[in-house]
Amino acid sequence: MADPMRIRAQAAGDKATVRVLMSHEMETGQRKDASGKLIPAWFIQEVSAALNGKVVMTAQWGPAVAKNPFLQFSIKGAKAGDKVAVSWVDNKGDKRTDEVSVS
Repeated sequence: MADPMRIRAQAAGDKATVRVLMSHEMETGQRKDASGKLIPAWFIQEVSAALNGKVVMTAQWGPAVAKNPFLQFSIKGAKAGDKVAVSWVDNKGDKRTDEVSVS
């Protein structure tokens, strides 16, 4: 299983800014190892975020996203104490979900 995501969610007025640092190798399938063999593709395909259990954002990613991707977005109507959960699924079926409270 992948390392936990580093998530920060800070309220400012009627919205919260969420910053997420994901730990993932994100291989494109085009690089070669030391022996010249292609390294198989392995990348995050879908990212979603939920505020208090309600999905507020989804994204479809491909192999062109960098290793250990960073994502930032805003959520209208979020306030201090609300729960933000971020989830991803990669092309090998691995999944990760982490949650944080808005501060």
